[in-house]
Amino acid sequence: MFDKEAKHHVYEALTPDVVLDALSNLGLEVDGRLTALSSYENRVYQVMLDDNSSVIAKFYRPERWCDAQILEEHSFAAELMAEEVPLVGPLHLHGKTLHHAHGFAFSVSPRRGGRMPELDDAEVLEWIGRFIARIHNIGAKQEFASRPTLDVNTFAIESRDWLMAQSIIPMDQQTEWLAVCNQAIDIAKDKFAAHPSHQIRLHGDCHPGNILWTPTELPNGGPHFVDLDDARMGPAIQDLWMLLSGERAQQTQQLSMLLDGYEQMRELNRNELALIEPLRTLRLIHYSAWLARRKDDPAFVQHFSWFGTSDYWAGQTHMLMEQCEAMQEEPLYV
Repeated sequence: MFDKEAKHHVYEALTPDVVLDALSNLGLEVDGRLTALSSYENRVYQVMLDDNSSVIAKFYRPERWCDAQILEEHSFAAELMAEEVPLVGPLHLHGKTLHHAHGFAFSVSPRRGGRMPELDDAEVLEWIGRFIARIHNIGAKQEFASRPTLDVNTFAIESRDWLMAQSIIPMDQQTEWLAVCNQAIDIAKDKFAAHPSHQIRLHGDCHPGNILWTPTELPNGGPHFVDLDDARMGPAIQDLWMLLSGERAQQTQQLSMLLDGYEQMRELNRNELALIEPLRTLRLIHYSAWLARRKDDPAFVQHFSWFGTSDYWAGQTHMLMEQCEAMQEEPLYV
């Protein structure tokens, strides 16, 4: 279990004055009102301006992405917006989308509100499916040069090896977790080998919290994405499976609705349906390493006080065992 005392972290230097000063130096007339938004990976703020409008300032987690990788995200966003895909991308200020101040890289975007979509509504799922297909049509036009690929090695093997090298897992859970993790990785590798897929540029983290919905009676109403921070290369099904929930019958129905919209704009390789459970398994392993890498963040205990205990790792072992079974079942079929 991790020490719950806050440790020195670079984010401790990101004070409200630093945020306001960084934006003011770009020529934005900030009025001093600042609201921290719900974001842990990066630090994101709504900043009010003198004319009572607001912008969103995103300060990137240091050492996660290099500038080239962030700029690829911005370039992808610009491609999508140029094709009128409803996505909120960074503003060009002084001819740039990426800025630096006080040791932080940051961007500034327009503020656009909304709520999480109603995923039990067939029309909403179909609309989101069309939206994702439009992203993929543009994502397939070229490849990322700097951003990584979502695969067994980057998400599972590297995560497992780092967790073991750092002695993160308590000794009373380590042997069992490692054995089950290795079994899960082996099954996932076999599934990816048996069901090859074309790699395209993806949103990468397409869960309901990254989709905002505005009333359809409003101009530009409907869904829009607000975060391409996890954009990377990978199979198209990655941007669909995280919108599924519930038992198998419910997931099948949701997937059918998504594909009703998706395949109006782009054909999905149905071979990729067999990758849903392997991708869920990779995310499970990757998430544990993602958490452990951030244990020194001053906000860690507030958000993840449950992480690192023997009970946590026992639960992870159990979930990986369930995933080993799920990966060997017949894939969802629509």
